[in-house]
Amino acid sequence: MMWIIVIALLLIGIALLIAELIFIPGTTVVGLLGLIFSIVGVVISYQHFGSTVGFYVLMVTIAALVVAVFYSFRTGAWTRFSLKSSIDSRVNEGIMSTVHIGDEGVTLSTLRPMGKAQFHDKTFEVKTSGNYINQGEKVKIVQIESHQITVETIN
Repeated sequence: MMWIIVIALLLIGIALLIAELIFIPGTTVVGLLGLIFSIVGVVISYQHFGSTVGFYVLMVTIAALVVAVFYSFRTGAWTRFSLKSSIDSRVNEGIMSTVHIGDEGVTLSTLRPMGKAQFHDKTFEVKTSGNYINQGEKVKIVQIESHQITVETIN
């Protein structure tokens, strides 16, 4: 019965350590849980089966972890879980020709300093020069640079 507990603890520990490395890197909670499960499994094997068996269990656990991590990276088994698409578009791309410096519009959201504004019945992402502008205020375009529209309020 103790072998089942030791093997279950070690398998859960190794699975959690691999999950930490592959699926959710940087969380450390999953990795720590995996480490704790593995250590508890090895300690139980030392206590119930003696130092020789405990040492072998420790070595097999370390070897299994190394082989599992190496094999999982080597075969690309985890690539089906990874994101393969990327975003290569820019803000306001393709519609910049419809607005020009001096155009007037209305803010659709509060600009802190970024937000949305409407010019010529089209929505654009805009920014201010640092001042907050409330929703619904009239603004005009003062600068257009690299798909970035800078606005200021109209007095």
